[in-house]
This record gives sequence, structure tokens and C-alpha cells, in this order.
Amino acid sequence: MMGTPQAARDRAEALRQQLREHDHRYYVLDQPTISDAEYDRLFDELQRLEREYPELLTPDSPTQRVAGQVRADFAPVRHRLPMLSLRKVTNEGELRDFDRRVRETLGVASVDYVGEPKLDGLAVSLIYEHGVLVCGATRGDGETGEDITANLKTIRSIPLRLRGGDDAPPPWLEVRGEVYLPLAGFRRWVEEAVQRGEKPPVNPRNAAAGSLRQLDPSVTAQRPLAFYAYGIGYVEGWALPRLHSEVLDHLRAWGFPVSDLIERVQGAGGCQRYFEAMQARRGELAFDIDGVVFKLDDLAGREELGTVSREPRWAVAYKFPAEEAETVVENIDFQVGRTGALTPTARLRTVFVGGANVSNATLHNLDEVERKDVRIGDWVIVRRAGDVIPEVKQVVLAKRPPHARRVEVPTHCPACGSPVVREAGDPVARCTGGLTCPAQLTRALQQFASRRALDIEGLGEKLLGQLIEQGLVRKSSDIYRLDVQRLAALDRMGEKSAQNLIDAIERSKKTTLARFLYALGIPQVGEATAQQLASHFRTLEALIEAALADAASADDPNLKDKDRFPRLRAVPDVGPEVARLIAQWFAQDKHRALIAELRDAGVHWPVSQAPVEGPLSGKTFVLTGTLPGMTRDEATALIEARGGKVIGSVSKKTDYVIAGEAAGSKLVKAQKLGVPILDADGFRALLEGRN
Repeated sequence: MMGTPQAARDRAEALRQQLREHDHRYYVLDQPTISDAEYDRLFDELQRLEREYPELLTPDSPTQRVAGQVRADFAPVRHRLPMLSLRKVTNEGELRDFDRRVRETLGVASVDYVGEPKLDGLAVSLIYEHGVLVCGATRGDGETGEDITANLKTIRSIPLRLRGGDDAPPPWLEVRGEVYLPLAGFRRWVEEAVQRGEKPPVNPRNAAAGSLRQLDPSVTAQRPLAFYAYGIGYVEGWALPRLHSEVLDHLRAWGFPVSDLIERVQGAGGCQRYFEAMQARRGELAFDIDGVVFKLDDLAGREELGTVSREPRWAVAYKFPAEEAETVVENIDFQVGRTGALTPTARLRTVFVGGANVSNATLHNLDEVERKDVRIGDWVIVRRAGDVIPEVKQVVLAKRPPHARRVEVPTHCPACGSPVVREAGDPVARCTGGLTCPAQLTRALQQFASRRALDIEGLGEKLLGQLIEQGLVRKSSDIYRLDVQRLAALDRMGEKSAQNLIDAIERSKKTTLARFLYALGIPQVGEATAQQLASHFRTLEALIEAALADAASADDPNLKDKDRFPRLRAVPDVGPEVARLIAQWFAQDKHRALIAELRDAGVHWPVSQAPVEGPLSGKTFVLTGTLPGMTRDEATALIEARGGKVIGSVSKKTDYVIAGEAAGSKLVKAQKLGVPILDADGFRALLEGRN
């Protein structure tokens, strides 16, 4: 900076401040105070100064919104706090059930929610350090997203530097919100694409998502994208306020656009009135919404409610009724699932429904086909259930042609030719081929290799199809017998790709018990149930022993139904039917043999010992904030090694809250309830027996 005149430095800073202020007024407040020409003059002056004196250029300068480099890929970004998905409701009864569960869990008569429009866009995470945007990422799978910082910087409603004043932003802040495409910009984009003879985007959401994943930020900059903030994720150096609505006020003060349509409402009645008001206004809004979201306003209450299956118990998405259209059923065929279930699928004359072209729709099961009397050749009303999954709603009988014919249930599996059976009263017909059926085997192996299971990168449906067709894989344990030579001989593989897959298979051998149980494909055992089984039994041997004991006693005529499968039903959220399916699965010799083969192949996980007796036995702990020199996993391991138990929410029964730096609402609740609170030094003293 020695060679840069002070006057140039002062002028550049003044221009940056002016341009930030005008960006905020134009893109956030929608209250511009200067003309476009005057804005361009200030912008050009700053660019000239930065070119003449490169030392003046800063990453948060308004001139740097389209300065990112073209990338060959997007780097992964691990979210410090998961970006959770939302449970959905579709009617007032389901909404009232949600509200009842919240009130009963919290032990209160009424609660307040924050209602907000559910924008049909793309969720993103923005990281600010000392008020400057340093990283932006997609939601991804909720745990890990993609680094799209350069593209997000092109969106002018996203501040590159936060506003301060009396309400200074935290030193480390994650803001979450939605990137969307306003309808006016979408229509203009479609018109221009048609004029150029290009394929126009299908709907605003797809257009927004595609724009954010452009490898060249200059392309993204040409798209009329916008952003609304709706909350925060991880934060350091800032005590959270008591209410979410207060968080939104802080976001506004820091320069983020927050929807003016957001309202604080009371109880299920207030939520329903807000939903109906938004539904009535849907057609006049400047952007697409597909429903509304309700979030508990009290942040301490959110901590107490917690999450289940990656969904918060304190929030819900109330979806608008699905959009509908008429079309013709050109054929009905059957898809074979992982469990052998044959799902009837209607092949439709392509129709535009709910913002997308639809040519296939589910008919769910044979009872649905018979109840709705759907025939090949019928005119039907198609809707996108939940605005996502197309389904046949009903037949338009007045338009039924004379040649319409009923669907015939296959007597043999369309994938493997095995007999198809349908038990009396069962709405589902099933292939009897088991894992000899390539369709069932492919679906089962897809789950086994999926990210939430053994996470074998590169082992997708097409490659699995080749491996099954050539007889290289007949069950999951065969995956661990593959080698580079055999893989390289497959279509479109090559030696390098084959080696990459072998490396991924080798990495997959180190897993967790919960992931392994989910990968096995036990009926009705999803990720949440697998985690509950792993936490409860701690070892696979203990689970198998319990399952076999329950299976052996299940036919005892002296037992009442409520007394069957007692060991498995002791697991939280495992009911009688799920317990029966788990017991039956483990009782089969072939399944236990498969487990033995997988373990012989090297699949392993950390040994989880039974609860130990120690100085902290019987004590429950809640961790909040960041402990210096110690991760949360390390702190948990230290507590459990001494017999204690770590739980997720604070209650009167909690023995200790361990509060590190930037502790949140859990600390506030502990103070209200009088729960003992330990800082990092106090925690170490407790571990060392000095307390």
C-alpha cells in the first residue's frame, strides 16, 4: 500500500461503502435512491481505481461479484450443523397433530410459531467470518454440500460484507436461506431462450438450481437470481436470543433480505389461518411457493424437542394441494422393488403438471388400480403428490374410450420370470425370485452401496447391472471379491476407474454398526431404526441373540400378542410388526451366513462395549458450545468411558450441562431449570475426580 496515495485509498473505501448501501437499498429493501446510470458511474470509478492500484482490491468489493475462476468441479463442504429436511403435512388435521405433539412434549397449553412462505428454490448455507462472506454451499445431502461460493457472490441480494453498527454480527456466522428465481426473471429468460431458438428452462426451481451449479460464475451472473434468509446454523461468539423471530430481526439488521410475508402466529389455529392467507395470495406473489413452513419460535423449546430421522420435531412444511392435469394412460407396466413388490406404473402421454413434464405416474398397488378402475387407454387426472411424485388421481369416466382394457397382473416376474404371488388380502403382488431376481438384487445392492450405508462411491445402478448380468456379483459379499482385472474388462471402465472402485470398496470395510444394519436391507429397518438397534444392543452379536430368542418364542400359544418379541420391542420406536420382521430376518440361516461372509471379507466397525461402571455411572450430560482442545465426539467418549451418558436435550433430569464457547439455548434452559453447568475446566476436573 506504500505506493497508493491516501486520497485513492479513501476514495475507494467511500465508493465501496456507497455501492454496498445502494445494493442493500435496491436488492434487499427495494427502495433505490439513485438511478442505474449513477450507480454504474460509481461502479466504473471503483473499477478504475482498483485497476490502477491493485492493492486496493478486496475480496468483498462490489466489483468482485463476478470475479471467480471457472472451476472443473465443486469441492465438498461439511456443514457444522446438519441442514435438516422438514416433515410434511397436507391437511389441517395433520397440522393439529403436529401442534399437539409439540405442546405435549413441552408440557404447555399453547405455543407460538413463525410462519414463512416455502419458496420453491434451492437451500444454501453462507459462512461469514468477521462479517465477510468466505464460503457458500448447497445443502447437498444435509451433511455435506458443494462449494458454490463464486456463484453465490454473483447474487446481489447476498451481502459480501455484513452491516454492523450497534448490532454487530458474530465473528463466525452461518446464515441459511433460499436462492430462487423471481417469476418476472423466469418469464424473461423463457422468452429470450425461445427467440434464440434454445431450449427454455422447465420451471423456476430447476432454472435456479442449474444456474447455481454452473462451472463458470459469469454464466450464473447473467441469471436473475435472488435470495431470502430464513435462519442461522452454526455460530460462534454470539449468544442466541430467546426467539427465532428475534434472530430474523438480527438478520435484517446485518443486511440480509428476509421475507416481509413472515409472521408470528399462535397455535394450530393461527397456522391454519396463515396457510389459507398464503394460499389465497399465491397467484399474486413475485415468486413460486409450494406451501408454507411453520417453526417453533422458542429456541429453547427447539432444543428440548430435538430431531428424528434428520427431521426437526419443531418444524413442519404445510404443502399446498397438488397441481393437476388430464392425460391418457398409454400403458401400465410393473416395476420390481428391493423386496420383490411389483408396483404398477402408468405410462402416460406426456403432460405438463406442477412445473414439469410428466410421462410416468405411480399407481401404488393393485388395490389402488382396482379401486380407481384405471384401464389402459383411459383419460385420467394426474397430480404431483406433494408437488414431487406424479400419481394418477382418478379416471375421467366420461371420456373412457370403448377400447380401454383392464391391466393384467403378471403371473411371472417381468425381470426374472419367477412366479408372482399375491396373498389373500395383500394389495401387493411379489416376485418369488428373491435375490436371484436381477431387479431385486440390483435394488438391494444399491442400498448396500449407498452413501448412508457402506458408501461405495462409483458403484451405481448401471455398473451393478453389468456385474449381475455377467455373474460377478450375486450377493453383497461378492462385491469384496472383485478385482481390478475383472472390473477393467467391463464396458466403459478401464484400469484407472477399476482401481478407483476397488479403493472405494476397500474404504467401505470400515463402517459403523448402524450403517451395516441399514445396508443389510432388513425389512422396515431404515436409518433411524438401524441407529436405535445399534445404540440399544451395542454389538451385532447381542442383536442376533435377541432376535433369535424372540423368533423362537414367537409361536408360543401361551403368549399374548403384546408379549411377543419383548427383546426387540424394548428398542425405542420398534413396534410389534417391525420386531417380527427383524426376528424373522435374522432367523434365516442364509442371512446369518451372509453376515459372516461380509465380516470375513473385512467389513468391521468399532467395538461398542456394554455400559461400563465408573464414577459417572447413572449421570446424564448435555454438551453445548465448543470445548477448547476437544471435539464433541472426544468429550462424549470420555464421559461414556466413565459410565456416563450423553443426551441431546436439557431437562430437569439432566445431571450436568457442559458449556463451551458460544454455548446456545441449551445453556439458557439449563440456567432456567437450575441444572449444574460446567465450563471446560470444570468438566476436566470432573473427569479427573477433582469435583
